[in-house]
Amino acid sequence: MLAPVEWLMELVGEAGSGATPRGEDVAADLVRVGLEEEDLHGGDITGPLVVGRVLDVTDEPQKNGKTIHFCHVDVGDHGQRAAAGGDPSVTQEIVCGAHNFAAGDLVVCILPGGVLPGDFAISARKTYGHMSNGMICSSLELGLGEDHDGIIVLSEWFADRPEVLAGLQPGDDAIPLLGLDAETVEVNVTPDRGYCFSMRGIAREYALSRGLTGFRDPAGPDAVHVAAANDAGYEVRIADDAPIHGTPGCDRYVARVVRGLDPTAPTPGWMADRLVRSGMRPISLTVDVTNYLMLLTGQPLHAFDLDTLSGAIEVRRARAAERLRTLDDVERTLDPEDLLITDGGEVPLAIAGVMGGATSEVTASTSNVLVEAAHFDPITVARSSRRHKLSTEASRRFERGVDPALPPIVAQLAVDLLVELGGGTIDEGVSDVDGTTARTPIAFHTRDAWRLVEPGSTTGAPVPEGLDHGAVIAHLRSIGCEVAEDGEADSHGFTPVAVTPPSWRPDLEDGPDLVEEVARLRGYDRIASILPTAPGGRGQTREQRSRRLVGAALAGLGLTEVWSYPFVGEQVFDRFGYEGDDRRRAAVRLANPLSDEAPIMRTSLLDSLLPVLRANVGRGAGDVALYETGLVFHPRPGTPEAPVPPVGVRPSAEVLDAIDAAVPDQPRHVAAVLTGHSVPAGPWGSARAVEAADAVSLALELGRVLGIELRPEAAAHAPWHPGRCAAIRPVDRNGSVGEIVGYAGELHPNVCTAVEVPVRTCALELDLDAVLAAVGPEPVQGTPLSTYPVARTDVALVVDASVPAGEVGRALRDGAGDALESLTLFDVYEGDQLPAGRKSLAYRLTFRATDRTLKTAQVSAMRDDAVAAAKRATGAELRGSPA
Repeated sequence: MLAPVEWLMELVGEAGSGATPRGEDVAADLVRVGLEEEDLHGGDITGPLVVGRVLDVTDEPQKNGKTIHFCHVDVGDHGQRAAAGGDPSVTQEIVCGAHNFAAGDLVVCILPGGVLPGDFAISARKTYGHMSNGMICSSLELGLGEDHDGIIVLSEWFADRPEVLAGLQPGDDAIPLLGLDAETVEVNVTPDRGYCFSMRGIAREYALSRGLTGFRDPAGPDAVHVAAANDAGYEVRIADDAPIHGTPGCDRYVARVVRGLDPTAPTPGWMADRLVRSGMRPISLTVDVTNYLMLLTGQPLHAFDLDTLSGAIEVRRARAAERLRTLDDVERTLDPEDLLITDGGEVPLAIAGVMGGATSEVTASTSNVLVEAAHFDPITVARSSRRHKLSTEASRRFERGVDPALPPIVAQLAVDLLVELGGGTIDEGVSDVDGTTARTPIAFHTRDAWRLVEPGSTTGAPVPEGLDHGAVIAHLRSIGCEVAEDGEADSHGFTPVAVTPPSWRPDLEDGPDLVEEVARLRGYDRIASILPTAPGGRGQTREQRSRRLVGAALAGLGLTEVWSYPFVGEQVFDRFGYEGDDRRRAAVRLANPLSDEAPIMRTSLLDSLLPVLRANVGRGAGDVALYETGLVFHPRPGTPEAPVPPVGVRPSAEVLDAIDAAVPDQPRHVAAVLTGHSVPAGPWGSARAVEAADAVSLALELGRVLGIELRPEAAAHAPWHPGRCAAIRPVDRNGSVGEIVGYAGELHPNVCTAVEVPVRTCALELDLDAVLAAVGPEPVQGTPLSTYPVARTDVALVVDASVPAGEVGRALRDGAGDALESLTLFDVYEGDQLPAGRKSLAYRLTFRATDRTLKTAQVSAMRDDAVAAAKRATGAELRGSPA
């Protein structure tokens, strides 16, 4: 909400009382009572910006078909005249391309040295064969409007203010003349402070912040005399037969009629100026009056061309497939939840609270007008606004809640202004269909304000100055509440009261809301900062600690964490090479996706992680290692569609169970992608490219930090290369091997090409929930560190080439016993020294006992046991031994 400072000062009774406060001071005062400052506007033009009289205009056609004007302008004792020592014969030479002025007109000129909005500095420059010493300004260039092609002619600009024109002389400072020294404060209106979507609301808050007593409500009972409703008004019917959450879409509708308006009557300059400074473009008198009053009071208005209406105004819900062309010239298909304003219940005229229709639009020839001022349900308006992607000034106000007492008042202001500025007469009939209800008083104890606003207060503590019973009552009344005593006072003088909030504060619903009002008016800075004591026994769950441990481990290994959007396109399944019956092809489809190209939820983290890798590689990154932890989504087969319960009431247990049953499975996965070099080149040697073993080793390391063995085994699973893919299985403390929890290895070359990532890219994806379930609920017990020396021995075993090295290693570990500390494969050989179809695997076995120093004979015996176990399990033979 843009709030011009001068307008604000007028409303709070400070206009003419002295120097206008700076915008930053006004913003600080508003922040003090809880409003958020968004920005400051205005005051960014520096002179010389002066009034000029055009002395002559020479037309000069150009080769490009344009005609420019070489002008001599009298700018008083400025510019070229000042440089010539004040010689009155010297005038300002300016080149201009606009065509809406002539010799003798008073215009606005910015001279060299001036600066326009956007930090656009003006200097003398040669253009079209002349030296142009400045600019004759348009409203757009000065930030006063949208007209770029037509310059400001002051006789037209101040047509309704002849007293201003009478005193103008060439050389006068145009900055204060046009109000360009004025500032505007932009306030960010939060959803609970909808009344501040008006100058009325912001002025009230500013007066409270400054302790001013001059604020007079422009929509108060003393500001306007409202004609009483009668039976002679234009017929209005409210026929809402499908209210949302039990609340009618419209509970008040006021209609007033003005006939005989002058369609050519101009919008007065003061009103146009306020509209422009508030971010709105002047259009016509009728439209500008409705917009001006909306800015002033917060009550949106709509004007219909009365001559286009044939029947009563009826407010109803839309019918299936009904259509309406709105004022933005878009043909819209309406939804049965949309609330409509209709002509006789048949022809749609407007989407209530959002935008009017083209059929009843006020035009340049409209002389008879029906003014609508209504109160619409915030939820109904919000849903229609979002459904049609149509956010308007009216909808933003209705969504936050508009004062239901305003419609008859603002309708009266509107018809009075139209008659005053455009002539015509007001119909005696006044339509006011009123279904609003009075606010229910809130039971409140003034002691609560002391107890909650003063942390640490006790029954024996003294009441702080400025927060006694009388101060609390005064704070509540200052925001418009009616307060009535409702009980006996306690020892500190605090009493129960019944508080009736004002009609413009729908956000005040209970005692805590009232306490917050007292706190902000007293000053948030006066509330002591006392941190609550954390209760014992709280903290992160085991799953949360484990997830953080996984992330820390991957980050420590040099990977970078990313978060990708979980929305993907169906083409990802073909690119990844999933079979037709692959479970990952069954995906949750979004009813209203952010992008039509990504309408489904991912079933694998790689679905969305690989495009992130592609983006990084595309921006020049060569060696990339990324990881992500997040949810994937698998619809439950055979589950019915989730029911949609009505809003406003708690669903039954059966409905909640049905909703829960329809929610897809959402396991948490961890995935990583690697490309480029795992070890860069340097003084230590040549670079080493990423390979499948790097992805597998990441999986094994995650198992280690979580306290569980993850065992790889050869597998073929899309999107991995069938010969370079490992399935990952957990092994519990009893040695039992569990179900597959993920895969790791090198991606298939076809997949790399399809998703546009480098060939030989490697990836890992684990079902983190399944891994944590395999770890079990018991804490992992650490193994005591032995202080005895290690004993190492090597063995080389010959096995069939088809035997995985992992199986041989597991057999060695099983046979070696508890004293085996580590087992490392350090060589694989296939060559002429071995028979065809055989390979040699060399392992280093490291033994260490926890209670003694191992002797050579003991180590040899454990080694022999390990070799014997490997022979039984895999047929391994010691290399060099007789066959």
